[in-house]
Amino acid sequence: MSFFQTFIIAIIQGITELFPISSVAHSVLTPYIFHWNLDPQFLKVNFLPFMVMLHLGTALALFTYFGREWIDIVKSIFSSNRKSARRLLRLIIIGSIPAGLIGVILEKPLTNIFSNVTSASFFLIINGFLLFFGEKIRKRGTRGIKKLSYRQAFVIGLFQSLALIPGFSRSGASMSAGFMSGLKHEEAARFSMLLATPIILGASLLEIPKLFRSGVHGLLQMSLVGGLLAGIFAYISVWILMRWFKKNEITAMRPFAYYCWIVGGVILITRVI
Repeated sequence: MSFFQTFIIAIIQGITELFPISSVAHSVLTPYIFHWNLDPQFLKVNFLPFMVMLHLGTALALFTYFGREWIDIVKSIFSSNRKSARRLLRLIIIGSIPAGLIGVILEKPLTNIFSNVTSASFFLIINGFLLFFGEKIRKRGTRGIKKLSYRQAFVIGLFQSLALIPGFSRSGASMSAGFMSGLKHEEAARFSMLLATPIILGASLLEIPKLFRSGVHGLLQMSLVGGLLAGIFAYISVWILMRWFKKNEITAMRPFAYYCWIVGGVILITRVI
């Protein structure tokens, strides 16, 4: 990939990873929209590790934004007095189990559909319905994260696993499950962001070493630059998103649902024509 291509896709990744509009789908659709003739072998072997490096930049942005909470969570491991933070840690661990297991078991089949534009567009439309009806079912939640049960955290983690399919948004799926569990919009978004961090780091441990073995000249350097750019835009995105959900407690998801329907529908039409 060229520097320009890395620049564009890093910005898109940083924004779409946290907005509920599927960063993976946009990673698939961006080369198609801009008519980038990327090497099929690169797409099959190196594109996923490249994108995971961009996700790592996003994880660092989340660590920075939610730094105080993560410090409390880490301290709770060594202090029995921090019961609230320790329980939050258990909720995050339980919520991370489904995506971790499914990702490892279905790694190869998921990699094979990673560059499929048609399926990404189709599932982006389905993601729009998930956002729209997931919010509509519950409407106004009243609970905070501390009120979640471990079973509910596991279910939210199951929904998060949908993001392994290009087109489904990790944040959108987990937030929708949070709404259904009675969480307030802001709390559902916060738990979704906290839940994302260990998943992204776990994927990084599996995929990033492949960049060192790729043999593609300059790929590691481009990935590092892309990760930095993605992290900057991810931080801006999470700042905007948390304020958006705080101010829009009933219809916060609708604009994102409309966006998914429009983009997915337009791409599908172009594929048919």
